[in-house]
Amino acid sequence: AALATEPEALKAALLARLADPVTPAEHRAKADLESGDFLPGRGLLDMKSGLAVGLAALEAFAAVPERTGNLLFVAVPDEEVNSVGARALADALPQLQADHDIDLVAAINLDAIADDGDGSHGRAIALGSVGKLLLTAFVVGQPSHACYPFSGVNAGALGAALAQELEWNPALADTAQAQAGMPPTLLSIRDGKAGYDVTTPETAFLIWNVLSLGRGAEETFASFRALVDTAAERFAEKLTERQRVVMGDAIPSPQKALVIEAATLLGLAKSDAANRAALETLAGRLASEGHSLPEQCRQLTEAAWRCSGLRGPAVVVGMGSLPYPAVALGDDPQGARLREALEAARNRAVLRTGQPIRIEPFFQGISDMSFLGQAQVADVPFIAANTPAWTSGVRWSGQVCHLPTINIGPWGRDYHTPLERLYTPYAFDVLPGLVLETAMGVLEQKR
Repeated sequence: AALATEPEALKAALLARLADPVTPAEHRAKADLESGDFLPGRGLLDMKSGLAVGLAALEAFAAVPERTGNLLFVAVPDEEVNSVGARALADALPQLQADHDIDLVAAINLDAIADDGDGSHGRAIALGSVGKLLLTAFVVGQPSHACYPFSGVNAGALGAALAQELEWNPALADTAQAQAGMPPTLLSIRDGKAGYDVTTPETAFLIWNVLSLGRGAEETFASFRALVDTAAERFAEKLTERQRVVMGDAIPSPQKALVIEAATLLGLAKSDAANRAALETLAGRLASEGHSLPEQCRQLTEAAWRCSGLRGPAVVVGMGSLPYPAVALGDDPQGARLREALEAARNRAVLRTGQPIRIEPFFQGISDMSFLGQAQVADVPFIAANTPAWTSGVRWSGQVCHLPTINIGPWGRDYHTPLERLYTPYAFDVLPGLVLETAMGVLEQKR
């Protein structure tokens, strides 16, 4: 009885806090909670309600007297912990199928969707999920005293030139399958100085989020490197132009930065046995200390640069984290079976509720579908070679489940905030039946 009152107590507390709303988000939250159609709770929308939908479908399936096949419910740590659970499932699945003599034919992911409108966007089934690469640039300059800037090349300024060139650049927006892919955006830029002094930064490190609808990693990386090279060339030309205004031709023009791939740099550094051992020791230590994957890659790249014997200015282009392969529902017989079952279940749900439910080609956020679905992973060795922390920090075999996979999830608003809330009529009254009927439709066809 005490547990049953907790949502109402939380709702009352939030409404008291929102008595005088200020921001648009607060006004919307107040109206939602007063409507009675939204249930508040941190983690409720992302992802507890999706898991509850799966359990409800499983319970209803178990009550069917003469059911066909079986449903397997798997709860895994989410993608915000680098999809540890989904990757472990992909590795364990072959043995699981052998041990239990089962033939897995499809998967339904239960990820949530945020919708600040009337729910028409949130009521959606996704046939695939976007992919993601975390692209990085380790910038090496030639430090100088601030009173004598022409004596060097400022790594921070060169990094800023890269950031300007790449931000929203359509050359890195994947337009596969006639979809409008999102262009890249910068997630982090920092120099390597430990504290304040009047020496220009020697190094800088930048990280970009780059999404994919199916474009291969090698093609994406080649475009990325070309943009970095263009930015480095323009930067050197701009510095030359400005230096000549002050100094004429009295001193040499600034050198254009060398652009080198992380795989090439690591190969150079590890060609010496002592350097290789030192880098492996550092990699193990960074992983054991719990540094983020991008930070592990930054420190390993810096160490490899010190070992390489190369000199700046330079930019080392690489990757800084676990990749999320783009996944799409295939046209093979298993994919067609799942598509037919979900369309039939969707049509019945629309007739029952009078509410449209859309079918979208891609779930727009990264998700565990990347490791459950029919993803292309041929580029994984290339990605691994350019990710310095691959064997020590990422530790992914490249295995995916290769199951036809779709996403059917709840919707709500403001997840990851104190105002997170679930739209209950769809989550409680529509989704369990939609998930169950889709699953049963696949199993009936398989029979």
